[in-house]
Amino acid sequence: MAMAKGQLFLILISFSSLVYPSQSRLSYNYYSKSCPSFDKIIQETVTNKQITSPSTAAGTVRLFFHDCLVNGCDASILVSSTPFNSVERDADINLFLLSDAFNPVTRAKTTLKHASPNTVSCADILAAATRDLVTMVGGPYYNVLLGRKDYRISKSSYVEGNLPRPTMPMSKIISMFAAKGFSVQEMVALSGAHTIGFSHCKEFKSYLYNDTHYNQRFAKALQNACADYPKNPTLSVFNDIMTPNKFDNVYFDNLGKGLGLLESDHGLYNDPHDKSFCEDLCQG
Repeated sequence: MAMAKGQLFLILISFSSLVYPSQSRLSYNYYSKSCPSFDKIIQETVTNKQITSPSTAAGTVRLFFHDCLVNGCDASILVSSTPFNSVERDADINLFLLSDAFNPVTRAKTTLKHASPNTVSCADILAAATRDLVTMVGGPYYNVLLGRKDYRISKSSYVEGNLPRPTMPMSKIISMFAAKGFSVQEMVALSGAHTIGFSHCKEFKSYLYNDTHYNQRFAKALQNACADYPKNPTLSVFNDIMTPNKFDNVYFDNLGKGLGLLESDHGLYNDPHDKSFCEDLCQG
């Protein structure tokens, strides 16, 4: 199990380093002199938030992913919309990003402004907060490169075609990640972030009645759980029904048992390019 988690987070380290070339001078001790309390403030902020709102870790991982994969890890996902501009967080795929994920970044930014005014970027806060939250729910600790600059330009039109959708064919998802420099193995490992968090019924309900990849008892249970959708569009189900609040490799084990939630989850296990990697992570 440790091997599977380690593989994923070696990839997350490189993933979190996605920046524009002009911002590429990153270091692990970037704030050691300018903001020596950086690590302590981030850790205290996210710890308090995760204790009071256990969905924070999963929500923040997703927020970080949705930020990084569009234009690099630049915090453009945090920019608020105006009457004259629709931003990334307004894109339909981002509408269900949890407020619990935005909140710790805002809290940490406020505290850090008092400790070291005009020093720390929101991009670095989000990267470090993601690491600390994943560690809290069972993932390994890993060092985060710091020194990103916040990108102030954010448009909802930038999002389409840069983030995978659960209904996409696996070939298209593979191509999307390849365009960002990720191999198939790395794409599969990053999908392991589904080990925590949940998905809304609208993302998978239409497949429950005709997709033979689902365990039939599981499909029936999902049909019952989503019976009131679309009357209640907030209905959701854990991505990993076995250990939904623990960062482990049970997500991959579920796939071989027909217990994947999303169509893209089934695609990982049934696509010949991905299956061997899924099995390796399952056995990790």
